[in-house]
Amino acid sequence: MKSSEIREKFLKFYESKGHTVVASSPLVPGNDPTLMFTNSGMVQFKDVFLGTDKRPYVRATSVQACLRAGGKHNDLENVGYTARHHTFFEMLGNWSFGDYFKQESIQWGWELLTKVYGLPPEKLLATVYHEDDEAFDIWTKVIGMPPERVIRIGDNKGGKYKSDNFWMMADTGPCGPCSEIFYDHGPHIAGGPPGSPDEDGDRFIEIWNHVFMQFDMAEDGSVKPLPAPCVDTGMGLERLAAILQGVHSNYEIDTFQALIKAAARETNTTDLDNNSLKVIADHIRATAFLIADGVIPSNEGRGYVQRRIVRRAIRHGYKLGQKKPFFHKLVKDLVEQMGDAYPKIKADADRITEVLKAEEERFFETLANGMEILDTALANGAKVLPGDVAFKLHDTFGFPLDLSADICRERGVTVDEAGFSAAMEKQKAAGRAAGKFKMERAVEYSGAGNVFTGYEHLEEQATVVGLYFEGTAVDELKEGQSGIVVLDTTPFYAESGGQVGDQGVIAAEGVQFGVEDTQKIKSDVYGHHGVQSQGTLKVGDKVKAAVDGARRAATMRNHSVTHIMHKALREVLGGHVQQKGSLVDADKTRFDFAHNAPVTHEQILEIEKRVNAEILANTDTQARVMDIESAQQTGAVMLFGEKYGETVRVLDIGTSRELCGGTHVSRTGDIGLFKVVGESGVAAGVRRIEAITGANALGYLQDLESTVHSAAATLKSPATELQARLAQVLDQMKALEREVGTLKGKLASSQGDELATQAIDVKGLKVLAAKLDGADAKTLRDTMDKLKDKLKSAAIVLAAVDGAKVQIAAGVTADAMGKVKAGDLVNFVAQQVGGKGGGKPDMAMAGGTDAAALPAALASVQGWVAERV
Repeated sequence: MKSSEIREKFLKFYESKGHTVVASSPLVPGNDPTLMFTNSGMVQFKDVFLGTDKRPYVRATSVQACLRAGGKHNDLENVGYTARHHTFFEMLGNWSFGDYFKQESIQWGWELLTKVYGLPPEKLLATVYHEDDEAFDIWTKVIGMPPERVIRIGDNKGGKYKSDNFWMMADTGPCGPCSEIFYDHGPHIAGGPPGSPDEDGDRFIEIWNHVFMQFDMAEDGSVKPLPAPCVDTGMGLERLAAILQGVHSNYEIDTFQALIKAAARETNTTDLDNNSLKVIADHIRATAFLIADGVIPSNEGRGYVQRRIVRRAIRHGYKLGQKKPFFHKLVKDLVEQMGDAYPKIKADADRITEVLKAEEERFFETLANGMEILDTALANGAKVLPGDVAFKLHDTFGFPLDLSADICRERGVTVDEAGFSAAMEKQKAAGRAAGKFKMERAVEYSGAGNVFTGYEHLEEQATVVGLYFEGTAVDELKEGQSGIVVLDTTPFYAESGGQVGDQGVIAAEGVQFGVEDTQKIKSDVYGHHGVQSQGTLKVGDKVKAAVDGARRAATMRNHSVTHIMHKALREVLGGHVQQKGSLVDADKTRFDFAHNAPVTHEQILEIEKRVNAEILANTDTQARVMDIESAQQTGAVMLFGEKYGETVRVLDIGTSRELCGGTHVSRTGDIGLFKVVGESGVAAGVRRIEAITGANALGYLQDLESTVHSAAATLKSPATELQARLAQVLDQMKALEREVGTLKGKLASSQGDELATQAIDVKGLKVLAAKLDGADAKTLRDTMDKLKDKLKSAAIVLAAVDGAKVQIAAGVTADAMGKVKAGDLVNFVAQQVGGKGGGKPDMAMAGGTDAAALPAALASVQGWVAERV
């Protein structure tokens, strides 16, 4: 059974059981800073389990794309060398949100495995938490599994409920027992059943975990029943495919075999069992899906993980003998295998290919940079390459440890592998801490959701229905206290979709609460954060909630223009432009988007022209609420990183149509004026534009005009002739620079003649070490060339001082390079003045920071040379 059939049968089976089929969410979790990547099927339902979100269905099923790069069971360095380690994998799952529970979950799971997929019942066994008699009875009495094949797993992790078969979302909150289903590959495979001493063998393989969330864990470790127990299951597609296709390793399934053959084709490899091919096949899935979801290789955060995976794949191709970019050519093979199940990678195939190709070309360039670092570290006869340097080469420049070791062996040098391992472990520990799935429980508010009227009104009569001080519910807030206020009705917009939350005041007679920010407590409950500035505010008080109108209006202008600008960017730069993040406040709009080159000045002018034309058209803004499928059919743009519910708001502003829940102007003309004030790169393949509108744009242009007039006055020129005057001044400066250069050359020539007489003969080699007053780097080099011509056979060091900084040049004539190298000589001097340097055997430069030590350093040159000739 092919992987595509396994996916299809799973979703159809659960759809027949009343489940809503939910599409895979992106690998980058929407609006969730606590998690680096989507690492399980339940991530997109996290808010539902925490009670901060509601869905129009109580049963769901999906095939979720997941990524685990590092961590307890997914060490990146093991991927490709074991049967079941992956970076990217697919998780089949079904969920119940307070609907069915253990019996239906287990019965349906058994039916799917044995009736739909046709697995032999005698090959399956199950585990349950040792206190979960209910699950044990379902397996043995309802399903009919022999009791000896249902294994109770106790608390095996050092405490109550610390068990492989007890799941916790975090240290507190929803938790419960789970039941895992295992497949028995047979006695010819080493290993014992779960719970036995040799359970880590490969005979019994876990394929499906059914988690039963039935408790709420308190801080003291005690549990109480949840009012609406839930089910969360997850089954690895790759593991199931291996079983159904009669193979033992995940890398033997159809999808991987196709990618392995493609990797072999591009690396000219005939041995299809080579582990490097498995690495490449695994990593093309991870990197392609990450790029499709907006993650571009970079040196930090998610982009850093992406870069590590890409470069690991390229290194394995290099290991197979492929010295040219090849990895990007596998994208088309991946699309053939998975494009139908994941249309986004098919649609983005060209962009994915371009990004990977650029990263490959960049990697091959870094090999030269890495060699320079290695040469510097081994200067002065070092016999050991420090572990931290080896790790830097590996981690920053993509130098594999074995490559560094090979180079060192050729030079009779060893590598401090223990130091390398220590640095690697330190980084892994930091990665594990950064990637840990953290859950912070929301402020506990059990009342009804508030009514938001902020689309129509900036002021509203309301009743206080909740107050919080230091995260705890209270009956009143006293003057001077900071807290959160919940109203039954509010005009305040809560931060979402890149738009900041509203500010303003909540007031009654003698009472005032200053709202500094508005954030969602739950999807339908807004929390007003601020300070009680006057009187005492109590639950039940009747108040007037008033938004800061000027700030809201400025924010709306910036938000509305972002939609129009997004459309203009796609028209001017191309359809590949995709939002990667945004921040909209009263001062500006900041918009990040996928694009592989700087936006030119001419392109910015065209974007400004198109946006301002939309503003001048002064068309009405239209907002419509509809279901997500209908919205997609209208062609509305869905933004990267946003998490949409089943019902969405479609916004038409000018000719732009996007899904957005933010507040906006009534007509495009309300925006006033649009001006781009900044364009920059924030990561490889990601650009950022900052722009302003309305009064802010007018103020910016007036300040710019003042600057122009001030510059014109300084240059004694009319503002209209400023450009010509500046060109004239620059020409004068260039002429003066040429004149100074000529004078310095003459000075170097005269000083060279004088310095040549100071050279000392050391065993037939002229040695000169001198300070050159007023020289720059070019003067040092020019003087060095003249002295080498004059002295014929020489080793020379010249230095110049500027404040506390020292510049040093070393030169060796061709006949002496067999005994003395300029790079070694300049480094010897530089180390004495607080610096280091290097270069070619005949010419090298260095810098230092201790000018006071220069005389002694120059004096030591003669003795250093004498030891080597």
